Amino acid sequence: MIHIAWPWMALLLPLPWLVRRVAPPAATGAVALFLPFVAALAPTGAEDGRRGARRALALFGVLWLLLVAAAVRPQWLGDPQPVPTTGRRVLMAIDVSGSMQTRDMAGSLDRLQVVQQVAGRFIARRHGDRVGLILFGTRPYLQAPLTPDLATVREFLDQAVVGEAGPQTALGDAIGLALKRLRDDPRGAHKGDTVLILLTDGRNTAGVMPPVQAARHAADAGLKIYTIGVGGAPERGFFGLFGGSRSDLDEATLKAIAEATGGAYFRATDAAALRQVYARIDALEPAAGRDQWYRPATEYYDWPLAAALVLSIPLALAWARRGA
Repeated sequence: MIHIAWPWMALLLPLPWLVRRVAPPAATGAVALFLPFVAALAPTGAEDGRRGARRALALFGVLWLLLVAAAVRPQWLGDPQPVPTTGRRVLMAIDVSGSMQTRDMAGSLDRLQVVQQVAGRFIARRHGDRVGLILFGTRPYLQAPLTPDLATVREFLDQAVVGEAGPQTALGDAIGLALKRLRDDPRGAHKGDTVLILLTDGRNTAGVMPPVQAARHAADAGLKIYTIGVGGAPERGFFGLFGGSRSDLDEATLKAIAEATGGAYFRATDAAALRQVYARIDALEPAAGRDQWYRPATEYYDWPLAAALVLSIPLALAWARRGA
């Protein structure tokens, strides 16, 4: 669509007329000699002079219109385009081991389905940030690299399946993969702008790197880790004592990981508690802001400016002949 960038420049349009009305007529110091027979001798020459003056005035008017048209900066605006923003880098490591199919957090939904709903809404709120997704079980793998395309990351999370990465839990290797991806990030790492949100319902039972050791390496790299333990509360046995447990969390290790990196540990036994956890992380690590957009503009001021330059040539030649 056509857009005028500087419409206020159109106020210059009547400037030549105002100057002609306000400025006094040019004075001449020459002595006039009245010859009454001259008009009878050369009427054609006088008429030609008046026509030439009118043509010069019309040419000047067109020239001025073209200059004002260039001054208002006509543009053609293209379709809106997203503006890349420099926000946080948020890596989400989600446990998809076999125990995540337990249904103890929200009725008929298993733990992973609850996480998909709640964490999906968290991802949708991270406007301006780059979010990545790691799924881990016996081994970790990168499901979505760091990207500002939040809808795609959320879609990948929704497609996660319990047990697709193996039945066990490799917490340390998940942290190690996060560190590797951050080091390979072409945009570089800046301390304080990168967080890892590690969610699990169990303890470390697989992998090569011990979780706390991996957390120390993360702290050296400037990676802050928030750990979330999910799963129902332990069941009570006889006489109010704890009997069996539906949660096999190693809370001591999860707290140690968070403390080593300057993060925090959270416990969520149901969907409502998990929503509060992600809301708390949102407050601790606020997103960069809403997505920003711009409309690319193609400038067209050079067209009337070029036309004005071309028309100024005969005007200058006429002025030169008049002076001669």
